Amino acid sequence: MLRVVYLLLGWLCVAVGLVGAVLPVLPTTVFMILAAYFFAKGSPRAREWLVERSVFGPHIKAWEAEGAISTRAKLLAVAMMALVFGLSVYFGVAWWVLAIQAVCLLAAGSFVLTRPAPRESP
Repeated sequence: MLRVVYLLLGWLCVAVGLVGAVLPVLPTTVFMILAAYFFAKGSPRAREWLVERSVFGPHIKAWEAEGAISTRAKLLAVAMMALVFGLSVYFGVAWWVLAIQAVCLLAAGSFVLTRPAPRESP
């Protein structure tokens, strides 16, 4: 039964990650890494399918092997964070929401930027 739960969580993460590929407010790579984790516990075949995708596989492998994020992915992530914050300012989001958003985005951006680059770039 637990394997089924892990498999469902894995597919949920894949779905949210694919939505994140279109919407700048959801981090695609994080959800794909989570999907790989859940698939490893629930379905090795599904994990292999995900890790073998040319778009996500190298990033997942780099994270699992080295805790690394490619320079391109770092720049894209930080750019999307800045875009979301800029849109929030543009649309007049309340100051206290902007403050919370700024703290969260600064923390997330700092984390992403301080990860090493993979030895072999994905």
